[in-house]
Amino acid sequence: MTSIDQVVIFNPRSADAKHRIPNSILQVGGSIHGNFPYVLIDGNLEAHPLDQLKKQLEGKQNPVLGMTVMPGPQLKQAIPFSKELKQLFPRLTVIWGGYFAANQHRVVLDSGYVDFVISGPGDEAFPKLLSALQNKRDEDIERIPNLIFKSDSKLITTRKEPLPDMDNLPSFPYEELDGRYPLKNYLAKTFMGRQTLSYHSSFGCPFTCSFCAVVPIYNARWKGLKAERIVKDVSWFKEKYGIDAVEFHDNNFFTSRKRVVDFAKNVKDLNIAWWGEGRIDTINKYSDDDLALMKEAGLKMIFLGAETGNDEVLKQMDKGGTQTGQQIKDFAKRLGKFGIIAEYSFVLGMPADDPAKVTQQINEDINFIREIKRINPETEIIIYVYSPVPTEGSDLYEEIQAQGFHFPETLEDWLSPSWERFDLRKNPLTPWLTGKHINRIKNFETVLNAYYPTKTDFRVRGWKKGLLKMLSFWRYHLKFYAFPYEIKLVLKLWKYRQPEEQGFYAE
Repeated sequence: MTSIDQVVIFNPRSADAKHRIPNSILQVGGSIHGNFPYVLIDGNLEAHPLDQLKKQLEGKQNPVLGMTVMPGPQLKQAIPFSKELKQLFPRLTVIWGGYFAANQHRVVLDSGYVDFVISGPGDEAFPKLLSALQNKRDEDIERIPNLIFKSDSKLITTRKEPLPDMDNLPSFPYEELDGRYPLKNYLAKTFMGRQTLSYHSSFGCPFTCSFCAVVPIYNARWKGLKAERIVKDVSWFKEKYGIDAVEFHDNNFFTSRKRVVDFAKNVKDLNIAWWGEGRIDTINKYSDDDLALMKEAGLKMIFLGAETGNDEVLKQMDKGGTQTGQQIKDFAKRLGKFGIIAEYSFVLGMPADDPAKVTQQINEDINFIREIKRINPETEIIIYVYSPVPTEGSDLYEEIQAQGFHFPETLEDWLSPSWERFDLRKNPLTPWLTGKHINRIKNFETVLNAYYPTKTDFRVRGWKKGLLKMLSFWRYHLKFYAFPYEIKLVLKLWKYRQPEEQGFYAE
């Protein structure tokens, strides 16, 4: 037996995650804590992360590099670092996890410098893979769940494991992270509070939206920590670090009404503001008493996938449940009564075989967004442009392939600026969208952001907000969005922050 003498667990840098506790690598570290030597490296807080990785791998006989890889900015470190480290340390085993690795596993493994992809939770897969590698038992690897790898040029995908009971998972090794990066450095001022904690309390999502990167990984499955565990952790951070706000970065925090209500009952006296992601048709089933309790307990804003006001397009998206355009409008009004901010995201630019149909859909959604703002001006609006995900077998994915859309054929191609913007869902390289379509969407977004500045950028207040309103007033009311150069200049000078790109944090 040849011992694995170092496991480096790396979190590549993200544009909006400087102050976000890297729960993904903490969870991986917890799965091997006490069984393998490991170190956690956070690319968001390292001035020279590649040098630090080399330092940790230098002189090791059988090292392993595991990293979580999400689409977009993280690829700027994940791809070149993996390639260079594999060349420098030939005995290094490279293991990727995360949405990008799972959804784009073919191009990842074809690169030649990533050995394994973990598709889904790695709490069982990662330690079992390390044990198989250490014992040199290749025959065991195919029995490990949630793995994708190549054997004799053949792609091997192992069985999907049931989602683990999160309450039985090992505790996060906060002390290991705190030893390298003081936890207080991850707490920052946001629009919700001065000491905001990021927290992840569940796996997956029980729905199958055809545009969502989570679906191919979790297959409509969801499991979460019990409310008691969440309250315990939040209370610990409150007592030890004085947090006054929490961002729940679950794919769907509000899936279980009982869990959310129990959580709210137990934190309402802690004076903590909180934010999470959910679905309109799910939370709309909560009673008025539930919503009042959640508001009393500190719920400030909910991120909700509205997507579109067109019921036929909602069906095309496999939105599931009972979500309709009318329900989207009614729910915005309902949340307004309780003082809970609805943060609605919309996906514009869905595929169509005729550019005129794309134009019509974009214009309809712009008018629908304006209607939402009329009903409840406090509603926050996030605008994305439709970016395909490889949901094999879905009608939507087959349609986009038929129209000529293809993902990059090499891993390095993902480093181009255009594909980075694709992953941010702002300017995708889809054949049905023209420059005119993209400009229409971006220009409307610019005018909308000026007329209704986001509450999450707490620097834009007072006279600044008034000036933006004045500059955009005539454009918004005349529906003239073209060439808003004067607004763009002001937004650039003030470094206006869009929460979907920069998060809620102040620099």
